Amino acid sequence: MGIGFPLFLPLALFSEKRRKTILQRLGLVPLSPGMIQRCSLPSDAKIVWVHALSVGEVISAVPLVKRLKEHSHTRHIVFSASTKTGFDIANQYFNDSVKGIFYFPYDLKFSVKHVVEKIAPDVVVIVETDIWPNFLFEMKKRQTPVVLVNARLSNKSFAGYKRFDFFAKPLFLSFANICTQSVEDANRFQSLGVPSQRTTVTGNIKFDQEFQFLSTEEIEDLRKWLQIQPSQKVLVAGSTHNGEESILVDAFSKMKTEFKDLLLVVIPRDPERAKSVYRIFQTAGFSVGLIKEMEKPSEGHRFDVMVVGLMGILKKLYAIADIAFIGGSLIACGGHNPLEPALFEKPIIFGQDMSDFAEISKLLVDSGGALSVYDSASLCEAAAILIRDDKKAIEIGKRARQVFNANKGAVEKTMKVIKAYL
Repeated sequence: MGIGFPLFLPLALFSEKRRKTILQRLGLVPLSPGMIQRCSLPSDAKIVWVHALSVGEVISAVPLVKRLKEHSHTRHIVFSASTKTGFDIANQYFNDSVKGIFYFPYDLKFSVKHVVEKIAPDVVVIVETDIWPNFLFEMKKRQTPVVLVNARLSNKSFAGYKRFDFFAKPLFLSFANICTQSVEDANRFQSLGVPSQRTTVTGNIKFDQEFQFLSTEEIEDLRKWLQIQPSQKVLVAGSTHNGEESILVDAFSKMKTEFKDLLLVVIPRDPERAKSVYRIFQTAGFSVGLIKEMEKPSEGHRFDVMVVGLMGILKKLYAIADIAFIGGSLIACGGHNPLEPALFEKPIIFGQDMSDFAEISKLLVDSGGALSVYDSASLCEAAAILIRDDKKAIEIGKRARQVFNANKGAVEKTMKVIKAYL
């Protein structure tokens, strides 16, 4: 969670992606073409501002934004993201359903005021993370309710806030309500000074993702696009991070000694890393294809590894997987959303650090819907078991989907909280 405005503005100048967003986030240029503003709306119009930090949070917000839009046509929804990748994904998902998509302002008083005065929302909904003091205190001053939804506090975050409870308590008291993923999360917020009446256990809205059904024809088109041969089994490694690919190289090298036809499809979390990931596997001696655009790789070539550097394609690629590996889990990154492959009844493997999805990963492992590994050797062993035993792989995939189906309903509970402030 963001906890203030440190020295990241100078640092942003050294990042190409951040440089592109500086003027927007400082409030020095118009928010967005065609963006609604309070001054152009009837006095009784209601504006809901939904904010999500980056890609994962934006995707989590999809079912909630859809439900907000269905609730009333008189309400205007605007959506903000903090990162460029989050902004791009928001445009992909929400372009037709919200009244404007823009970058969340830097937590400087003049930047916050500039944006807030133009939008003047009736309620702000923050998804999971990205908590900024100046923004929250400005909303409190304006008596605008801010609801934190799908909230969680990991062991590390909770310990950090506990050490600085003199700062954390007024920060969290700025929220009108905090909708938590679990009872444990609610208890942690209450330990930080949030009254119980301001916390609501709603569950995890990630379970309310819509199933993106792909027809047999669409799946076959994806396989052709990746030049997957009919005999090939496919291991999809989604949202991998720097340092993780070297572990995958080691594991995949061992797998290939037994499963010579196995194809590894790697989708780095940051698409800008695709070329460097390509070189990692190429240096290891594999035949590697690289896809940076929606075009076919060179025809007639049989690849060992396919690296995909595209945003918004991962969920579909899980549909063609025989096994799904969740990136960010074999190194200290907290893991990524394992429910995306669960939607397609795929057997799931992840590493030991799934702290950002602790409850979901535990449910999956406990139900037999996922396997947890800790290094390249155990990853190789787990994948080999699933490749050798189709029945076992199918059963694990079915259990993963059962976990998904059994935990729906968080969006409706969250909506009840939000509607109370409209």
